[in-house]
Amino acid sequence: MSYVQLATSLIFIAIPLILAFTLKLGLEKDILIATVRSIIQLLIIGYILTFVFESDSPIYILLMILLMIGAATLNVIRKGDGIPGIQWVVLATLVSVEVLTMGLMLGLNIIPFEAQQVIPISGMVIGNCMILSLLFLNKFKDEVERSDEVIELILSLGGDTKTAIDTSLKSAIRTSMIPTIEAQKTMGLVQLPGMMSGLIIGGADPMEAVLYQLLILFLLLTTAATSAVLVGYMSYRKLFNQKSQFIGLTYRKDKQN
Repeated sequence: MSYVQLATSLIFIAIPLILAFTLKLGLEKDILIATVRSIIQLLIIGYILTFVFESDSPIYILLMILLMIGAATLNVIRKGDGIPGIQWVVLATLVSVEVLTMGLMLGLNIIPFEAQQVIPISGMVIGNCMILSLLFLNKFKDEVERSDEVIELILSLGGDTKTAIDTSLKSAIRTSMIPTIEAQKTMGLVQLPGMMSGLIIGGADPMEAVLYQLLILFLLLTTAATSAVLVGYMSYRKLFNQKSQFIGLTYRKDKQN
């Protein structure tokens, strides 16, 4: 695709802009910012990846992964306001999921240790982990706010912190995992996944594209489960003090006051 063709494709930005303006949705600014940021960010990352792929240096591969983890962490912690130390929980989760998934794929020789393989797949893993963490935190905070009296009641009756928070925790984990599971149920029937479509457009054999996409689907399911569970079981403890007393979403309450 040429830059001229890319410029022509901006027609697909004009359509939502016109709809947002006509219906007075107030999204025009957000659409423009998202478009400009995506163009700049992707062009920059394109040049960076070209350099990294050509060098194929383990150091550059590691630095690229660390950059993605850092950016994802910053994005998630904004949604974790109210949970003390959430930034370290999110960072530990992203690192753990990346080490687990990439360690298994490299250790079992599923993929070779090459920049063209490791970086794109790591990006999918980290990106999915980021989205699942966001979904979990949003749901978990809502559950805690709705159930704070129940949590305190269980504690007053002698229950431990795990028992008091268990219902809210598992509900948030379940809710955050559902989109990934449901998406896989209709994969190939309702939609052709992005990686598979990209490989086919790039000229790859359809069956080879299918095999790669299945790998990614299995990988994302593991990512969904591990990220939600890790963030959940590491973050809920932050809602209680050393005496097992429920302190709730302290940061959010301070801001509201």
